[in-house]
Amino acid sequence: MARRKDAAHGGHGWFVTFADLMGLLVSFFVMLVAFSTQDQAKLQVVAGSMRDAFGVQDHVRYSGIIEVLGLPTRPKLKNAAHIDPSEASATPSPDEHDKQRTYGARFKADQGFALASASLRQALQDMPEITEVSKHIMMEETKEGLNIEIVDQDGRSMFATGSKDPNERTRLLLQKMAPALKAMPYRISIIGHTAVTTEPSKPGHGPWELSAERANAVREILAAEGVPSGHIYMVAGKADSEPLFPDNPSMSPNRRVTLTLMREEPPLPADFKP
Repeated sequence: MARRKDAAHGGHGWFVTFADLMGLLVSFFVMLVAFSTQDQAKLQVVAGSMRDAFGVQDHVRYSGIIEVLGLPTRPKLKNAAHIDPSEASATPSPDEHDKQRTYGARFKADQGFALASASLRQALQDMPEITEVSKHIMMEETKEGLNIEIVDQDGRSMFATGSKDPNERTRLLLQKMAPALKAMPYRISIIGHTAVTTEPSKPGHGPWELSAERANAVREILAAEGVPSGHIYMVAGKADSEPLFPDNPSMSPNRRVTLTLMREEPPLPADFKP
């Protein structure tokens, strides 16, 4: 009869792997609890740890975009911002302590834009009659502020062809957005854009005039709904000089009006002394 091998010898090797797994799970849950309440100092420490472990990208950073169903997506993001390596430091030097005030203001501004975006989307969702029209809205946070793009789609223009007058669904959309825009503490920039076209324009009324007139028509609708003139930062037309889709400048979504909630530096306190 063959002798049975001793099964007990080395039979608990699985325990080491199991203990490692439990250790990883405990670390994971500890990290979840630590991130349940965030503050600027904690984020700086985490950023510094990541920098020490992996280095820091100090050339470009791409910002995100919120795409809406029914609209084409861009093959590449158009906004790039330089990263100051000091922003990823957990131990700032003495001359960087004053910058923490700027970081705090920026953090609050980012929170404000996120809340503004959520408020506008909620306002649109609460109106079933404009659910289909709300697909013409794209929101994107940029270094200038929060962009609210009212874009054309193939076969569904937001303005009458070659005219400054908005379609009725465009007017209704702006009227529903106006109360939320009025309640926000941001000034609004309104810029009209056109797409590249081969059709000849009317004499004395080219894409520059048309884009500016459409932007001003949007301003008039918002003003009629109670948005004060003091909330308007700028009204302008840029024709086809800044397409939303540079790789296809004739695409219909390049025809749009952009409302930007401006990112502005906070005013200095009255008792400020440099």
